[in-house]
Amino acid sequence: MSEAHLHQNRWNQFIYARWAPVYDVMIGLPPFVRARRRAFDVLDLRAGERLLIAGIGTGPDFPFLPEGVRVTGMDLSEPMLARARRKLPIAGREIVLQRGNAEALPFDDGSFDAASLFLILSVAGDPISVLRETVRVLRPGGRVVIFDKFLPNDADPSVGRRMLNALITRPFGTDINRALEPMLARLPVTVTGDEASLWRGTYRIVQLTKLGGTR
Repeated sequence: MSEAHLHQNRWNQFIYARWAPVYDVMIGLPPFVRARRRAFDVLDLRAGERLLIAGIGTGPDFPFLPEGVRVTGMDLSEPMLARARRKLPIAGREIVLQRGNAEALPFDDGSFDAASLFLILSVAGDPISVLRETVRVLRPGGRVVIFDKFLPNDADPSVGRRMLNALITRPFGTDINRALEPMLARLPVTVTGDEASLWRGTYRIVQLTKLGGTR
């Protein structure tokens, strides 16, 4: 991992420790709730499946988990995880939370049937590693659903957008100038869904399926 990625992850831990007390309020706004619900509809989880939630934060996804699913939630921020733990247990859901870095997952290949990456690829110091590791720990035929903000395909950020990113959004823990398609290059996945979400498609819901198997 590069020094720049390490620096970004250290900064993320600092900034999200400060976001933790108000994160549920922000992410609980109706448009975000609807988008997360739609993303889980796309993922189409079934009872007994093993789900990885990388960047689980304070646990805003808990209400959308179907009964019988087995969940492992990870986050780099201990203050965020502490708030997630307060929401447990949830009847009919087996949820284990642990602190860790999604850029280097501590799980064997093929450990999960599905994974969700919500608002983490725009935050992580090394989003390509997050995607590569997520795909690695999926079984063949496993699914990933992504909900995040991305630059449009083949678009370059404007000068104004770059300034906004450098001066405001990046210091507050998120990058508005990342494109998804370069992150997917050379990954053993196929894109099985891609739909516009919030802010006229600035946010997208994308589903990937790992090659080499069937559901």
